[in-house]
Amino acid sequence: MTSTFDELGYYLLAGAGDPRTLVDEARQGEALGLGTAFISERWNLKEASSLVGAACAVTERMRIATAATNHNTRHPLITGAWATTMHRLSGGRFTLGIGRGIAAIYNAFGVPAVTTAQMEDFAQVMRRLWRGEVIVNHTGPIGDYPVLVLDPEFREDIRLALVAFGPQTLALGGRAFDDVILHTFFTPETLRRSVRIVKEAAERAGRDPAEVRVWSCFATVGDHLPEQLRLRKTVARLATYLQGYGDLMVRTNDWDPAVLARFRQDPVVTSVPGGIDHKATPDQIEHIAGLIPDEWLEPAATGSPEQCVARIRQEFDHGADRVILHGATPAELEPILTAYQPRKG
Repeated sequence: MTSTFDELGYYLLAGAGDPRTLVDEARQGEALGLGTAFISERWNLKEASSLVGAACAVTERMRIATAATNHNTRHPLITGAWATTMHRLSGGRFTLGIGRGIAAIYNAFGVPAVTTAQMEDFAQVMRRLWRGEVIVNHTGPIGDYPVLVLDPEFREDIRLALVAFGPQTLALGGRAFDDVILHTFFTPETLRRSVRIVKEAAERAGRDPAEVRVWSCFATVGDHLPEQLRLRKTVARLATYLQGYGDLMVRTNDWDPAVLARFRQDPVVTSVPGGIDHKATPDQIEHIAGLIPDEWLEPAATGSPEQCVARIRQEFDHGADRVILHGATPAELEPILTAYQPRKG
């Protein structure tokens, strides 16, 4: 009998890819015992509601969660009805996870940027709709709505998750959401600080801090994978984050901003036409590896399967309630899961 690891999750379609592979990845992840499959949304081939429906339909035990979609790209009734549909289709296994998104992309597409106040208002509205409330003349950060209602007979208990980075969003997760998903390559100190912010905010809001799950999103790239693939999943992935929001990464982890400045000025970095993890050649990635300090890449599970397991366990010691094995497919995770044993207690 396969062990189940409720404390572990993974991403479906890690690093994008053909959406048809999601079905096999969902089945494989469940067969390996993983507890939650996460789905991120992109503006091309990763539309969340379609992928969630497919994942729910081909699994029986595993929880399916978005991490994340955005509250501002659908009418709140559309999102509420979609979440309820997935909740019932899956037998209560769906988690609706939202995030702030990247302001530069919103600006380019003419979509208003997301605020902390909007995400809190959205969470409150969703919970009221799932309780069957008829909301009349709602005026709040998410907008003005004469009437919002799904079904007065609804009594739905649907988990809400928040992808959080900075202290304001982390605190919001603690007071208004059920799961908080952190970013990849958080140092141990950043993880401990993030968990503390979430739990203290939950307590101030009169909630049981233990009921708010904090997920470490942890790059898991074992030595059983080819070297070029490992570099793409570690060096190139972190480099892409530095391209998109390097200042935030550096500030959050208390890294040296001079290193980021040299990275941004490097001619190889500036020559890559897009995200480094997708567009850079192996030679370019090898060069970029020399620009990123080892300590920046350290927050990851690397080495043999046993070494990966030991490093994953350290994330729980640093305060994480759950761990997402990030950036790897179920097939790539299988040797690590074989070496992993369920946590005691």
